[in-house]
Amino acid sequence: MMKRTIKWLLLSAIAGLFMLSFSLPKKHPVTVYLIGDSTMADYSLESDYLTKRYPITGWGQVFQSFLNRENVKQIPVIKGDSALVDDRAKGGRSTRTFFEEGRWSAVFKNLRKNDVVIMQFGHNDAAVNKPERYVNVGGYKEYLRLYINQTREKGGIPIVLTPVARNARWADGHPGDVHGEYAQAAKDVARELNTYLIDLNQLSMDALAGKGQEYVTEHYFMNLPAGIYEAYPDGQKDNTHFQPEGARAVARLVYEALRRLQ
Repeated sequence: MMKRTIKWLLLSAIAGLFMLSFSLPKKHPVTVYLIGDSTMADYSLESDYLTKRYPITGWGQVFQSFLNRENVKQIPVIKGDSALVDDRAKGGRSTRTFFEEGRWSAVFKNLRKNDVVIMQFGHNDAAVNKPERYVNVGGYKEYLRLYINQTREKGGIPIVLTPVARNARWADGHPGDVHGEYAQAAKDVARELNTYLIDLNQLSMDALAGKGQEYVTEHYFMNLPAGIYEAYPDGQKDNTHFQPEGARAVARLVYEALRRLQ
């Protein structure tokens, strides 16, 4: 009798542990969606990237390396044990064209609770000379509101970024603010809707100043000598888009700023 009782107790304990293992909540990876323009895009997704586009690199292209499991633990806004970057940014897109082309609807369809949407627009919204992408400041604000509100509808976490700086208008050892009204508009919307904001415009200007104009012109931006890269046999002068070192520097700024969000 005693042996049967002990056996029954042991079996019950094992069954209890078995059921407990299935009842414990399982954490899922949080998806971090990146929506924005060419400075954020992942060019490695393009065919023949190494021969046709390299070394151009969007900061979103290298962002996953900053979101390993250990780093994710340091980011309060990521409500999971791991994060997977899904970079939907595309060159030439403004807040309006990103929406009109169905790029946002594809993100919205897949959004789950606690997913993060990091949005960085402004470079193309401000392109008055390119009406196919131009959005005035009022329209820019409306589209940011749409992305924020619809992210929240799905239980996601929206994070607004001001546009990353260009290597331009240097004075007294510091690059100038070329985004003006659009950077301020992003701040205004974030404040209005009480959502997270990373002032990447200011952070990147300060970071560029710390390295110096000569260094960032040669190492961060797409200013390339002739005869070095297959995709740019005649060289290149571009103070908007990044080489790998510049992309990593900006990605690090975003990661460090995420750690500071409360």
